[in-house]
Amino acid sequence: MISTKLKIIVIPLVIQCSGALFAAEEYLTPETQWGHPDLQGVWNFASNVPMERSEEFGDRQFLNKEEVLEAQRERFSIGRRREPSRTSNGIEAFYNDTMWMERARVDGVVRTSLLVYPLNGRLPEPVEGISHQPGGERDVPGERPVRFAVGGIGRDGPEDRGLSERCLVGFNAGPQLMPSVYNNNVQIVQNKDYVVIFAEMVHDARLIRLTTGPELDPKVRQWSGDSRGYWDGDTLVITTKNFNGLTQSFEGYGSSKNKVLYERLTRIGPETINYEFTIDDLSTFTDKLTAIITLAKVSAQLYEYACHEGNYGMGNMLRASRNRDATELTDRVREMFLDR
Repeated sequence: MISTKLKIIVIPLVIQCSGALFAAEEYLTPETQWGHPDLQGVWNFASNVPMERSEEFGDRQFLNKEEVLEAQRERFSIGRRREPSRTSNGIEAFYNDTMWMERARVDGVVRTSLLVYPLNGRLPEPVEGISHQPGGERDVPGERPVRFAVGGIGRDGPEDRGLSERCLVGFNAGPQLMPSVYNNNVQIVQNKDYVVIFAEMVHDARLIRLTTGPELDPKVRQWSGDSRGYWDGDTLVITTKNFNGLTQSFEGYGSSKNKVLYERLTRIGPETINYEFTIDDLSTFTDKLTAIITLAKVSAQLYEYACHEGNYGMGNMLRASRNRDATELTDRVREMFLDR
C-alpha cells in the first residue's frame, strides 16, 4: 500500500454535465514527446459515491449542498474503529483496522451514483437465469469455477477460493477500475505505441496496444482480456474483449466471456482524470451500463504487492481445514467405539 495511514484523497471541484466532466476553467493537456496527451503518473480512484443510486433520488444525478455537507459529516465520522466480527468459536476478528482503509474526501459536485446509464443510476435487469454470486468476507455456497474475487465456496483446495486470494486478479483494478476499501491506485506509463496501466492490487500490468494490427484470435482468452486503444483528441479510448470467462461480468453477475469493455480517460486538470467505462454484455444484462469515476493524482510511488511471494494465508487456510477434517474423523471413530 502507498501508506499505512488513513489516506484522504481530495477530489478537485469539477462541473459535471451530460455524462462528461469538465474543468471549471479550460485545461490545456500536456503532451508526451510523441505528441500524445500525457496521462502518466500515479492516480487514485477511491470514491465515496455508491455504484448504484438509491431509489429515493429517482433520476436525480447530483446531491444538493445540504446533502453534500451531511455526506462530509458522515464520512469523517467513520474513522472510529469498527466493531469486530465474531467467528463461530466466539473469537473476535478483523480483516483490517479502518486505519488501513481509504476514504475519498467529499468535495465539490457529488453524484448520487457512479452509474450514469441506465438513467436511473441502477444496474440494468440481468438476463433471465444469470447467476448472481457477489462473494464476500465469508464463504458462500457455490460451484467451481469461482469467479468472484473475495471469499470462497469451501476449503477443499485453492480452486475453492476467490480469485484475489489465489493472486490471479484483484478486486478493484478489473479491467474496469472499481473503487474499493483500499489499494485504489494505478500508475500510468506511456510510449509511442503502448499505454501501461499498472495496478497496485495484485501487481497487474495491463498493456494497451495503440498501433493498428490484427485482433487477437477469439479462441485466445485472457484474465484481463485484450486491450486496444487510440486517441480521440485528448481522450484515450480503449476497447477490451477476449476475456476468459473465469471472471464475472459486473457486480457479481454472470461471466465475462462475452463482455466487451469500453473505457475513456481524459485529463481535465493537472491532478484529475475523468474515467468513464461502458460494459456491453447482452449475455448477462438486458442493456449496457456506463459509470464515471474521478482519478486524483497522488505524489507517491507504488510498492510491490508481492501477492504470490509468501502467500502463507492460502497454505495456512488449507492446512487448518485438513487438521479440522482429521480431528472430526478422529472424533467420529472414537464415538463409534465408545458406543459399543
